[in-house]
Amino acid sequence: MTKSHKSVVPTKWAEGVEDVFHIALGVFLLGIAIAAFIFSVVRIFTTSPFFPDGMIQAINDILFIIIILEIIRTVIARYTDGVFQLQNFLIIGIIAAVRHILTVGASMTLGAEKPQESFDRAVIELGISSAIVVALVFAIFLSKASDPARGAPGNSRSK
Repeated sequence: MTKSHKSVVPTKWAEGVEDVFHIALGVFLLGIAIAAFIFSVVRIFTTSPFFPDGMIQAINDILFIIIILEIIRTVIARYTDGVFQLQNFLIIGIIAAVRHILTVGASMTLGAEKPQESFDRAVIELGISSAIVVALVFAIFLSKASDPARGAPGNSRSK
């Protein structure tokens, strides 16, 4: 005869509180994305000179907004599926690393004459960020390959 273990907090109550927090976080993140978008549009028209500074800043802002939207997608998936999806986090990491590569590359290209130490540091940052992108893409590949229902080559055909 086994004795059932009862939780101190009722399961349904805890799940309800968790659902409320996921909804609140999703709405809050959406508000941040909208505010970032408005700020980015204003900054595009006020940055001088537009080329190249405004364009580089606009690309940086767009990638930041995409990161926020991917986080919202992850929160929604957690709310609907009940689990955090690994691939969403990997995609967020790739976007963030690419954003960093673009920012460092632009600062190297457009920046004034820099000391050799700053240049060397920037090149190392570019190399590390590039390695991170490759590692994360490989992780997505492994994730898809290990999940026969989602990513295996023979299972993606519709019948």
